[in-house]
Amino acid sequence: MTFLLIASFPDSLIKFRGPLLQALLAKGFDVHVAAPDMDRAEDIYRELAFLGVTLHKIRLKRTGTNPVADLGTMAELWRLMRRIRPEYVLGYTIKPVIYGSLAAWLAGVPNRFALITGLGYAFTGEASGNRGVLRELIQRLYRLALSKTQKVFFQNPDDEALFQELGLLPSTIPSCVVNGSGVDVADYSVKPMPLEPSFLLIARLLGNKGVREYAQAAKQVKKLHPKASFKLVGWIDKNPDAIGQRELDEWVKSGTLEFLGKLADVRPAIANCSVYLLPSYREGTPRTVLEAMATGRPIITTDAPGCRETVRDGDNGILVPVKAVEELANAMIRFIEEPELAERMGFRSRLIAEAKYDVHKVNELMLAEMGIQ
Repeated sequence: MTFLLIASFPDSLIKFRGPLLQALLAKGFDVHVAAPDMDRAEDIYRELAFLGVTLHKIRLKRTGTNPVADLGTMAELWRLMRRIRPEYVLGYTIKPVIYGSLAAWLAGVPNRFALITGLGYAFTGEASGNRGVLRELIQRLYRLALSKTQKVFFQNPDDEALFQELGLLPSTIPSCVVNGSGVDVADYSVKPMPLEPSFLLIARLLGNKGVREYAQAAKQVKKLHPKASFKLVGWIDKNPDAIGQRELDEWVKSGTLEFLGKLADVRPAIANCSVYLLPSYREGTPRTVLEAMATGRPIITTDAPGCRETVRDGDNGILVPVKAVEELANAMIRFIEEPELAERMGFRSRLIAEAKYDVHKVNELMLAEMGIQ
């Protein structure tokens, strides 16, 4: 039996889907992966090849809006499927879901699945101008592509409800909500808190990740508690909503944020913080929050789809409204002025990570829902 996984971002293959690929290999599947940018991710592809995964390079522009190029991607995927004849296809993120599902249907793949890991730029913000046109196009494509699947997986119930409300998920197509991509809690150990209060955000540097709100709140808190540190891990993404280099440089130069860049392993950065933040406008289920929870860190995040599922307000963290700089600053100040909160809530985070977000439990459910025993 052959299983084909389609991705748009090679960095996600090991970190987010590695345990799933290993589970499929353990069940005797001939596992294939199709993804772009192999030349820039040689270490990832070497690791996958070592595991026994067959790799296929495809031409796919993750953030592009060229319909001719996208149709070329779909044709390339169709040719690949006609050649390797997979029994199962799973795509995740927008373009692999849309063009992978359509190609699989045209190629006659019997088991076609889609994983909605978040809604992205086109679904956040005001639906006006180019964003409105893009949103309408993506919704039309989703509606067509998902009608050709056997089942659609969502990472939070809000996204599932929205797709049903907008008619993007036909009533005849079953869906299933899973607890994000999960995290291998065995790879994370609870670390002691740093001596001084330290806050951390890990994200692509996009406006809708709440990076600007984090910087503004950090500036306010720094005035009252100058010993507190505010760290940022990430990179400037090719995206219309991206933070500019000049803006980032100003935050660093002013002493508001300490920028650590893009890290291959975020565990040391998480271990060196006392509170993890993600003031995002919307997520699927944020992997970085799960990593921080597994490290025994309390969470400050927004009462937004995908984010709110990770925090029981007042138990393992604090929920704040989206774009609410004052509330975000007040939550950080509370952790500084009540230092025992971090220990107590961090302990609860670890327990929740073990019970709800263990990657092996998540993958077991997904495979069962795909009919793979």
